[in-house]
Amino acid sequence: MYRDRMLRLLLAGALVMTAPACGEGDDAGARPADVPGGGWRTPGCEFNRPAQYTTVGGRRMPVTPPRLAAVMELIDRTGRERFADSFAGLEVDQAKVRAVVFRVPDAAFDDFIRASAEDTCVVVRDAAHAVSELTTWHDRLVADLPYWSARELSITTVGSRHDGSGVEVGTRELERTRQELLARYGEHAPLVFVEEGPFRPLGSG
Repeated sequence: MYRDRMLRLLLAGALVMTAPACGEGDDAGARPADVPGGGWRTPGCEFNRPAQYTTVGGRRMPVTPPRLAAVMELIDRTGRERFADSFAGLEVDQAKVRAVVFRVPDAAFDDFIRASAEDTCVVVRDAAHAVSELTTWHDRLVADLPYWSARELSITTVGSRHDGSGVEVGTRELERTRQELLARYGEHAPLVFVEEGPFRPLGSG
């Protein structure tokens, strides 16, 4: 799976991005320029492509075709470097052999995606917030962790959602965290609160 979980741990001032390989049936059959909920699809989405698999340890697992993986890497890299005020993130749908790009609508970035996709299928969806905005909020939250720790408020993770919906804040005290952070940062701060257990590094059993 292409970058199916990109992590920089909270203690290192991380930005968490999750890119699940999930199918989305709501736009099946939509025209290239018509995606329900806002967005569009490249002409390559008109063609059906069989999913590809590999066998690892006796288990059959889906894989991203190299051509699609290369397109995704290009869009991800250029989106962050040149279109950070539009690009929010991306994910791969291996079952349908397509990429899903989330972005705040921007004509120049859309033109770049069209040119980069070639004959692959790329679904472009509207996002509420771009990576530049969410990175600013992420960094502000991480910088404030000593403040929240001094208030004995448990924040276990901080990370930007790849669909541009907001910065996810993991906590063991959901309601208290929501109330105190919104009181400090404002009711319209792009924060998404989720209940989580104690912090555990990756790979722990």
